Amino acid sequence: MPGPPSRITIAKPDIVKQFDTTGRRVYSSRELANILVANRGFWRLTQKTTVDDFIGFLVDKTQMRRVQLTSEKYAPILRYIWGEASPYEIGVSLKPRAYLSHGTAVFLHGLNEQLPKTIYVNQEQSPKPVPSSPPSQESLDRAFSNEQRRSNYLYRDPEWQYLLISGKDTGRLEVGKLAGSREETLEVTNLERTLIDIVVRPAYAGGIYQVLEAYKSAKDKASIATLIAVLKKLDYLYPYHQAIGFYLQRAGYEESRWQRLKNLGLKFDFYLAHGIRDKQYDATWRLYYPKGF
Repeated sequence: MPGPPSRITIAKPDIVKQFDTTGRRVYSSRELANILVANRGFWRLTQKTTVDDFIGFLVDKTQMRRVQLTSEKYAPILRYIWGEASPYEIGVSLKPRAYLSHGTAVFLHGLNEQLPKTIYVNQEQSPKPVPSSPPSQESLDRAFSNEQRRSNYLYRDPEWQYLLISGKDTGRLEVGKLAGSREETLEVTNLERTLIDIVVRPAYAGGIYQVLEAYKSAKDKASIATLIAVLKKLDYLYPYHQAIGFYLQRAGYEESRWQRLKNLGLKFDFYLAHGIRDKQYDATWRLYYPKGF
């Protein structure tokens, strides 16, 4: 005859209720360990029930499933999914205080119709010292002469890939909550912050043509006043307002809107992207851009 049910089996309805009611779908093993510690007394589980026992029970006896993300350069990452989760939920779970940005934010804000297979996950760097000297034309030319560095911190699961970006320290400026396709709550850069980010790192949005399309789609949504306020708070060393203004003009914004970017000043010749080999010059914005763009 089978023996009496174990304590964890008896507690199963309460354990399932715990995960059903939190609203979360993605967990790390550490987070599951914390849940066990917090609820051990209520579930009447003894200290003999280890974290491995608990996770094994969840995977074997409930709708919890294990997902492994792999990388060519880094150790794999394990996540535990309660039911069904979107790739965006998985993405923001990969690093503490991470949020979705660049091309992923473009998609989530409805600025393009392409379903990207790369999820851009931003975890900000620690604060860096402010440069001791202002930029010069020579230093700017040198900085933009080569291709922009890209993150190689890439993870994959069977359907998606996740690029982890070590972004500028901003104190998570203009990061807010946005509902995803499954009504999940996601941490995402807001519209104006997204429009700035993709100008600074166009490669993370599919390139400059995709950036222009995003600006066209944002024409009736974006606040230029908010965009300028956010840009000032970001306090970039380089004059990205010239590239932003160029995009606004090319995307068909009213002159009164893009003129506000021009009014910030045109002290340097600037570049629409790094490493432009065959370039043209726009005198209105003192800006180099790829020929034929």
